[in-house]
Amino acid sequence: MASPNPIHLPSRFQIRQLTERDVPHALAITTHANTFHSPIWAPTYPNDQAARAYRLQQTAINFIAINVISGLSYGVFDTEYKFKRPESAATGGKLWWDSRNTDATGAELLEQMDFPLVSIAMAYDGAEPRDGSEWAPILESVPAYAYLRAELARGDKRDPDSWKPRGYGEVVRRGGTATRQDYAGFGLAKGMAHWHLWEMKGRGFSGYQITTAHPGLSRVFLNPPAPFRAELVSRAGIGEVEVEDGEEGVVRPFGKCEAFDCCLIWVDLR
Repeated sequence: MASPNPIHLPSRFQIRQLTERDVPHALAITTHANTFHSPIWAPTYPNDQAARAYRLQQTAINFIAINVISGLSYGVFDTEYKFKRPESAATGGKLWWDSRNTDATGAELLEQMDFPLVSIAMAYDGAEPRDGSEWAPILESVPAYAYLRAELARGDKRDPDSWKPRGYGEVVRRGGTATRQDYAGFGLAKGMAHWHLWEMKGRGFSGYQITTAHPGLSRVFLNPPAPFRAELVSRAGIGEVEVEDGEEGVVRPFGKCEAFDCCLIWVDLR
């Protein structure tokens, strides 16, 4: 029998496995966090942010859904959440975005996220057959992400046989992390990260891989609690990524971002 998970969040918060019912809310959290608060995407795409958020809401739904269906994705719920509208309370939460309102601010869209899910950790079994097609629609909204993925892949010098799973239940692949801005400061991202490491170990996984696009998240996973051991597999300095543009020559697509490293991190759960 697996040992109890030693990580606990403040008492008002509860970690639960996400279900298909949670997909719209998890999608909104991911979309809002990346569009308005990501240290990469917010400065790279500063214009028409509401319209971009609505597009991401549509294009990322399959990506979020397949992570939820995997059974390895979890969310933090505020058990003391106070609904803003009675219609939301009647259904356990509701998203009130109106895609016709392209002038909406990030604060207004956050106010319209009337549900108790406040932070998410998306993941799937690394043995699941995936061809990357779930990323194609997302890249239409944030095309520069392809450059980042390619840069991290180039820096990965491992022998694939040294880490890729031979069957199910061996390697966890993380598929995204996000916390609502109105719940920043509670330590939820770090707490959920450490909780998820222990949960996956308890479910028999021996390896855990994540790509981080926030310096705080990189620090969390590069310094996991004992007995876990982290390895920095690859890094991409945001200010250093260069790509060839047919008209402008070599450009730096993330030149508007503050300098930090995106990381590909492996955590040994044994």
